[in-house]
Amino acid sequence: MADPAVDSERFRQKFDSFSEIGATDAGGVNRPALSDENKQARDRVVEWFEDAGLDVTIDEMGNIFGRRDGEEDDLAPVLFGSHVDSQYNGGRFDGVTGVLGALEVVEALNEADVTTRRPLEIVCWSNEEGVRFQPDMLGSGVFCDVFDLDYAYAREDKDGNTFGEELERISYKGDAPCEPRDIHTYFEMHVEQGPFLEQEGLPVAAVEGVFGFSWMNVTFEGQANHAGPTPMNMRHDAMVATSDVIQAVRRITATEGTDLVGTVGSVDVWPNAINVIPETVEFTVDFRSYDDDAVDAAVGRIQQEIEWAAEREGLDYEFEQIMRVDADPFHEACIDTVVAAAEELDHNYTRLVSGAGHDANYLNKICPSSMIFVPSVDGISHRESEFTEWEDIVVGTEILLEAVQKRAAE
Repeated sequence: MADPAVDSERFRQKFDSFSEIGATDAGGVNRPALSDENKQARDRVVEWFEDAGLDVTIDEMGNIFGRRDGEEDDLAPVLFGSHVDSQYNGGRFDGVTGVLGALEVVEALNEADVTTRRPLEIVCWSNEEGVRFQPDMLGSGVFCDVFDLDYAYAREDKDGNTFGEELERISYKGDAPCEPRDIHTYFEMHVEQGPFLEQEGLPVAAVEGVFGFSWMNVTFEGQANHAGPTPMNMRHDAMVATSDVIQAVRRITATEGTDLVGTVGSVDVWPNAINVIPETVEFTVDFRSYDDDAVDAAVGRIQQEIEWAAEREGLDYEFEQIMRVDADPFHEACIDTVVAAAEELDHNYTRLVSGAGHDANYLNKICPSSMIFVPSVDGISHRESEFTEWEDIVVGTEILLEAVQKRAAE
């Protein structure tokens, strides 16, 4: 019996075919959660899972599971996968690499006629990105009892469509309960979404943990007026206050922690006209660090900056911290499994911390978890030019295959 081996050509054909779903002219994909394009991607996942002999289950949140029996099928399974929803006009590699890489692991085991001691399950999580329905990682969050099912169903997009309604519309509101259950191990392969691996010339990383973060929503309420006749000293300009806060975010990240990052990523202006003073601005603030104290200090400082900006412009304001996730160290034995797999396969590697959130954050709350990173060219992600060299994806999948077999043998 031959050892299981990744078939690069078979894997590449599936990846290229999948990239055609929701493809954009600039080489990316547009498959936001529960869109028609996301449904097409889900349909393809289910089809390929079934073709690989997996028993497919869809739960109440639309999470898709494909189960492969083990020699001792009553043991807790090794779970691995990622997501196939995308940012608006996002990249081809984000999430999909982990789902299709997991499928290639199963294909390799099938081809070698290898049955693991523990059962295996591939998973495709719902709404990891959080771009259409906030918060992100919603499917894994409900599965791990972080969010209530009714709360998740009630999330609305900007057009007023709820997550529950859209899940039914695309026929992916399954019958299986979405709740914690006995999982032996969770692995997730993902593109790094940062520059470190490429800068170091390394093909893979064992991920030690994930940054903690705070998401905030801020609204300034001023007074609309004509842009011409209104004297500067009589203005209550919500955009000016917003600009002050944006600059403060940059200052805070330079002083509150060495790895602290901050972003104002979404801004909505009303009435948004060239000749009208902005009356209302709603915007978001995102702070992240592996140091929870640094995140909390940054949140405290930006609240003060928001208050001061409102006072200077004579504005009312609202502030809400819509999400706060602590830094999350992964399970040491799972990290060591990834390291051992890389060493046995003679692949160069490093250990690093992720600045982006992933479904593995929540799985880590209910079972031992870790991640495998492969490089992002130029550190680019969440845009159409996102790219990872195919050879690096294959290396990551080889390590995933080895790591899954090690944990499934326990």
